[in-house]
Amino acid sequence: MSGHSKWHSIKHKKGAIDAKRGKMFSKLIKELTVAARGGGDPTGNSRLRKAMDDAKALNMPKDTMMNAIKRGTGEIAGAAIDDITYEGYGPGGVAVFIEAQTDNRTRTVAEIRHIFSKNGGNLGESGSVGWMFQKKGTILVDKGAADEERIMELALEAGAEDVNDDEVAWEVVTAPEDFSNVLDAVKGAGIEPESSEIIMRPTNSVEVRGSTAQQVLRLMDLLEDHDDVASVAANFDIPADEMEATG
Repeated sequence: MSGHSKWHSIKHKKGAIDAKRGKMFSKLIKELTVAARGGGDPTGNSRLRKAMDDAKALNMPKDTMMNAIKRGTGEIAGAAIDDITYEGYGPGGVAVFIEAQTDNRTRTVAEIRHIFSKNGGNLGESGSVGWMFQKKGTILVDKGAADEERIMELALEAGAEDVNDDEVAWEVVTAPEDFSNVLDAVKGAGIEPESSEIIMRPTNSVEVRGSTAQQVLRLMDLLEDHDDVASVAANFDIPADEMEATG
């Protein structure tokens, strides 16, 4: 699914801009808080470990990070933040799966529904598209950072399920429980991934072009930009040349 993977690469490059607006900080604080409910020790909590690594990469102050973790473990008081998912369809019949974190479910669902309705889509019921996705670890490595033989050897020996040539990057796919080991192996070899995350990966794809492709990318932009949205997965496939044409 070249279009969707290229979108993931693009959105992570946008991260530096988003961070300046404070969006990534606020999203990571929520993730740290929710992840810490599984235990405040990152050695036994892979979700918290990943959140802490992401926070450090954005130079989040240690006090900010630790306070978020302590809110999650209950050591200090704070608003209750819940994990919640939303499912729907975008333009062209593209399936969209959203993972969010919110302290106000009523507000968040109303805002997500509005984004869908204003951009050629509709918010669906729970289970409407979830069956089209599987939770997987995904690590994107720029092709200039390693050749195919090297990344295949590293990833598969560390327990990855597959390595795909996705036109703009090598896409390493893992089971969620093997994600940390594979990521450590890639980084340990001196290769810095463009992005690394556990996401809902689509099992099929819908090709979209032209104005429909532009609508899909606008919907993705707006959903990604929402303060309560942690991640967005979709099964669109926009060919690389079409992606370039849409800007």
